[in-house]
Formats: sequence, structure tokens, C-alpha cells
Amino acid sequence: MDADPKRDFTDRLNAVAAETEALLDRLLGAQPLAGEIARPERLLKAMRHAALGGGKRLRPFLVVECAALFDAAREGALLAGAALECVHCYSLVHDDLPAMDNDDLRRGRPTVHKAFDEATAILAGDGLLTFAFDALARVEVHPNPAVRIELVLELARAAGLGGMAGGQMLDLAAEGRFVDAHALSQQEVVTLQAMKTGALIRFACRAGAILGQADARARESIDRYGRTIGQAFQIADDLLDVEGSTEALGKAAGKDAAAGKATLVDLLGIRGARAKLDTLTGDAVDALAPFGGKADTLRAAARFIAERRA
Repeated sequence: MDADPKRDFTDRLNAVAAETEALLDRLLGAQPLAGEIARPERLLKAMRHAALGGGKRLRPFLVVECAALFDAAREGALLAGAALECVHCYSLVHDDLPAMDNDDLRRGRPTVHKAFDEATAILAGDGLLTFAFDALARVEVHPNPAVRIELVLELARAAGLGGMAGGQMLDLAAEGRFVDAHALSQQEVVTLQAMKTGALIRFACRAGAILGQADARARESIDRYGRTIGQAFQIADDLLDVEGSTEALGKAAGKDAAAGKATLVDLLGIRGARAKLDTLTGDAVDALAPFGGKADTLRAAARFIAERRA
């Protein structure tokens, strides 16, 4: 009997999610590490509330699967993926704050500032962001320090001024929060989304190639895949905000339009956005051609991103 690619993808995604959950649970334990003085209980609980018990763990999955293309050690890829997930979870904690998107619900549970308080939520986000680099710098990620340095540098850039944080600022400006706000063109929206959402997804893919010490040509193909699925992820997310329900999403639906957020769905319409999503999915699949059948799971991931309903 032929293997079912969709089922194989789901099994592999679920396996990485379970391994990432267990790893984060261990990393965010109560026992201080060497160099730490103490781990305050309330802050640790808030960080664990943000990082554990939910999410598909797509970013760690992409790290693991891209690393597998180059036969990199799974244990190191999982730790790098867990570090990336800490950055992602920090971004959600801060994104949910009243000064940002002001959300009460995340993954079907109260957001961190609702479960605790705003000050604790800010510190929980800070803690997760800095802890990510603690995890990524560990020798267990890769025995070669040059590889670890490259990962730290790339994650810092993906998360910071020229990546996610910068994209969040552009997103706030597009909502008309500041006096110099203006309506964004399609290219400006693409740039915003490549920074706000795409940068961490692109890093996830690039991290796998870095761990595998891939050559320049292979890295270029992986980078193209990562950039493409990052854009596809945001379009799919924007479509879900328009068409999905709060119950299915585990967070408030319909908030983008209410907040005046700049999206390609708004600019292209639902039909145009879906056409763009189909094109991006095809481009992502094409980018993996050099890897043959070894990249079938990543091809399934591109289709999953485009077709997801939550």
C-alpha cells in the first residue's frame, strides 16, 4: 500500500510538537541553571503559561525538517526549534497586550496579561526572548561554535529591528496609530508581512540549512522556500481572520478589519488573496525541486499552510 503523504506530514508535525512541548517543559523548569541566581515563581508560571499547552509548533517543525534534508542531528534541531518557539511565544504575549492588539484569548485560554497582569506579561515576554538565546547558544544545538554563532546572529536579525519587531511597528503605523501614518501600497504590505510574520518562518528554514552546514546553492533554495511560505502563512492567517470563528481559531476573529490592519485580503479581496496563496504554494513546492523526494514532507507543509482552517 502506498504511503499517504498527508497523514505522514500530520504524524511528523504532531511528533515534533510533542517533542517540543516536552523539551520546553524541561527547559522552563524551576531549578536555576549555572549562572542564574533564582527563578521567580510567578514569572516562571507566566512564561510557562505562554509557552506550554498549545500551538502546532510549526516553526520548530520547519527547523527539524529542513535540518533533516542535510542529515543534521535531530536533537540539536529540536533545541534550536524550541529556542525559536520561545521567540514566537514572546511575540504573542506582547502582541496581546492592551497597548498592542488588546486580546483576551490566545490558543483558547486567557492571554498572559489576563491570566496574570500586564507587568508580569511584559516580563514573561522579556524572559522568553532572552531565554531563546540561552538555549540557542548551548553546545547541544551543534558542536561547532561557528554554527551556533551564525544561528544566534540570524535569529537576532529575524526577531529585531529589521525583522519581526520592525514589522510590528510598521503594522501599528498602518493602523493609523501615529501622525505620519498613510495607506500602504501592496508592496508595502508585502514588506510589512515579510518582517512581522515571515522573518521567523524564514529563519526556521534557514536554521535547518545552517545546522546541516549546507552549501550556498542549497541554502538559496531553502531561503526561497522559507520566504515564500512565510508570505503564504500570513495571507492564510488574514483569510482566517475574515472567514474563521473565534472557537476554531482559539483567538478573537474579525479583529484585523476592526483595527484597520493592512492586509493583502483587504487589497486584493478574498478571491485575489486565494489566487495569490495558490501561486505562493506552487512557488514553495518548486523551490524544493533540488531535494527530490527527500523534501516531500516540506512540500506537504506548504500545502498545509495554505489550506489550514485554524
